[in-house]
Amino acid sequence: MAGEAVDALDLFEHGVMGDRRRALSWRDGRRLTARAAPRLLAWSAATVGETTVVSDPQGVVWRWEEPGLARAISHDLGKEVSLLEEPALMQDLPDSVLVTFQATLDGLSAELDRAIDLRRFRTNLHVACDAPPFAEAGWQGRRLVVGAAELELLHPCMRCAIVTRDPDTREAWGSLLAHLHECHGSVFGINARPLGRATVRVGDQVTLC
Repeated sequence: MAGEAVDALDLFEHGVMGDRRRALSWRDGRRLTARAAPRLLAWSAATVGETTVVSDPQGVVWRWEEPGLARAISHDLGKEVSLLEEPALMQDLPDSVLVTFQATLDGLSAELDRAIDLRRFRTNLHVACDAPPFAEAGWQGRRLVVGAAELELLHPCMRCAIVTRDPDTREAWGSLLAHLHECHGSVFGINARPLGRATVRVGDQVTLC
């Protein structure tokens, strides 16, 4: 669903508290994402305490535990879904967070001569630091300190078709992914693993080690 902008994130050994803790399943228990159902981007979700609050495209708000939510989503998507929950999270890459960089976003926008919405990239932490565009492609094995948090940088993030979808209109822009593939090996951002529990906040100092 559409992402949630927050001023602080609680990190733990599995990633970001609450992020991808809840999901949808369809067809033999597979997780459903906007790759297969772009209409999901018209829905939004936010963490409130220990639960998730979901807003449908008409602005109707549902609590995750509320009867009828799965049926409402299924009707809107035209796909039969059920609700999943996993406290250890359900990322494509287990026990990780996605870190992106303003310099790379600016560089990509300049290359394509078009402002690019960061929401396309489904980031967990977006960082402004003194580095050239796409520098993160060479940072595997290093560590990133953000405020009180320390993250092990795993490997650059290879992007999929989800970045081609406009976060508001859901219109496809295939040439964006083609450009990333041809010019940057499909990379935008880097996967990282939190080394212990910590809270990161907007404005925290960032250091690359």
